Amino acid sequence: MYHILIVDDEGKIRELIKKYAVFEGHSVAEASNGEEAVALCRERPEVYDIVLMDIMMPVLDGFSAVKEIREFSSVPVLMLSARGEEYDKIRGFELGIDDYVVKPFSPKELMLRINAIIKRTNQEKNGTQKDIRRFGGLTIDFTGRIVTVDGEKVDLSPKEYDLLFYLVDNNGIALTREKLITNVWGYDFYGDDRTLDTHIKLLRKSLKDYSRYIVTLRGVGYRFEAEGTV
Repeated sequence: MYHILIVDDEGKIRELIKKYAVFEGHSVAEASNGEEAVALCRERPEVYDIVLMDIMMPVLDGFSAVKEIREFSSVPVLMLSARGEEYDKIRGFELGIDDYVVKPFSPKELMLRINAIIKRTNQEKNGTQKDIRRFGGLTIDFTGRIVTVDGEKVDLSPKEYDLLFYLVDNNGIALTREKLITNVWGYDFYGDDRTLDTHIKLLRKSLKDYSRYIVTLRGVGYRFEAEGTV
């Protein structure tokens, strides 16, 4: 059973998500704006397994709420929005959200995304064996989820970490867009595959000079190509 916090100013949206979540055996808490969500997360920081956060809300919008929550909690956040512009997605991922769903959405798909995010999060918490890869000045600590560029720590969004780790794990192998989306996102992807390109763009920006290791394969996908040591 997961403890899910649904944050949306539309009662019908909260009710719809709650219906599917409860049906799958999860418990649900609700907030109608970002300010309420921040207060609930601050009062009970260890209770929620995931937060579903709308963007456009009164009192405090979703972006501002996530920014405040990230100051004291690493709880997974899935952002919901009627706006699907790339700018909004980039802003959300830069704030540290785990996924982004555009309204209207399929409740079934939403629950699959929630399950995938929490499963990944639990696997990371339970991981114990050190796995560190080095490619020149680029160091990737799989266990600690730490990436450094020339000795300086780089802050990536959760999905950027997942994407980079998958690329590195398949160093030298051509990966189709479909394969990347399926394996990194962890569910049958129904959305816009430009989400992958957005994450690649953000990842390259964070890796600076080492962005050259991520090679674009036109008409196919991407490949991580670098010689390194463990």
